[in-house]
Amino acid sequence: MTGFVPPPYPYDRLDDVVAIANGHAGGAVDLSIGTPCDPAPDAVVAALSAGDSSRGYPPSVGTPALRQAAASWLERRLGATVDPATQVAACVGTKEFVASLPQYLKLRDPYHDTVLYPAVSYPTYEMGATLAGCRAVPYLELDDISDDDAGRALCVWVNSPANPTGALEDLAAAAAWGRLRGIPVISDECYAEFTWTGSPTTILRSGTDGVLALHSLSKRDNFAGARIGFYAGDDTLVHYLREVRKHAGLMPPGPVQAAAVLALGDDEHVEAQRARYLDRLRRLADLLTAAGYPAELPDGAFYLWCAAPGGDAWAAAHDLARRAGIVVSPGEFYGEHGRAYFRVAAVQPDDRIDLAAGRVGARGE
Repeated sequence: MTGFVPPPYPYDRLDDVVAIANGHAGGAVDLSIGTPCDPAPDAVVAALSAGDSSRGYPPSVGTPALRQAAASWLERRLGATVDPATQVAACVGTKEFVASLPQYLKLRDPYHDTVLYPAVSYPTYEMGATLAGCRAVPYLELDDISDDDAGRALCVWVNSPANPTGALEDLAAAAAWGRLRGIPVISDECYAEFTWTGSPTTILRSGTDGVLALHSLSKRDNFAGARIGFYAGDDTLVHYLREVRKHAGLMPPGPVQAAAVLALGDDEHVEAQRARYLDRLRRLADLLTAAGYPAELPDGAFYLWCAAPGGDAWAAAHDLARRAGIVVSPGEFYGEHGRAYFRVAAVQPDDRIDLAAGRVGARGE
């Protein structure tokens, strides 16, 4: 009997690149996975061990304080208004939400079987569809989606600022596209605070009907290890997902929810983190240019998306490991349309970037 065989996890395929990079004095400078390297605010960390929030089972939907903090942040930073009582709920980090959403939508609507997602994107959009037994259909532009695929769609994913490209999408247009066709639009906005061209925004500014916005504290607050995020939008969708997720036992730990309230209420540390990432992006662009890989700053997020000479991203990854001791991600990790590119994450401390820059004679400051 043959069943589903999970493919290799993308970053596990980098072992030989890491080994080459580790041959340098000082070791590899890993710029492959977008994991934060900076500390979360002290008060946020302290909240993890304070109070009695670990004693009982935490609410799966999020405490009233957390949902209010999320709603207040959406209004203050992104200009959108939602009702914290009916239009916001917590999730155990956003990756689990992305991976599990198609399963729950398929239970709700068994007559549709397709998940639409950007052709160059975070790989979990596709994997979530696969794990739910759904068709995963990539698109380059929403208007390129066929009537047949749209007619079978459970949902369509959009991502802005986008991973891996840093592109900014017209979220109001995406909401209108989905509403016209009766397709829920799920907008992954975990990099919203790191918007470099224009101001941070959300799909919720065009209203909540038929849309969800997904947000994470992993990137904004350097809180990836705590696994906390939230989704907000259409009250019918939020209610359904809140109820089904209760049955699945998906509940962020109580101390984490308490800490998230503090994190969402503090903008000062986010402004400092924005400055760090923008500076690192500029320095990494200098490093790559010195190594012969010209890089442009993105419109958002904290990645550089670089063209590989001759379209061979794996060759570029091996070359950069040998010459600069850095580890980057070949673009095929993010879909076939990304095969000719590689991604560089600005997620190493300044001294590690200095180390890599010195290896190729790039400016280190």
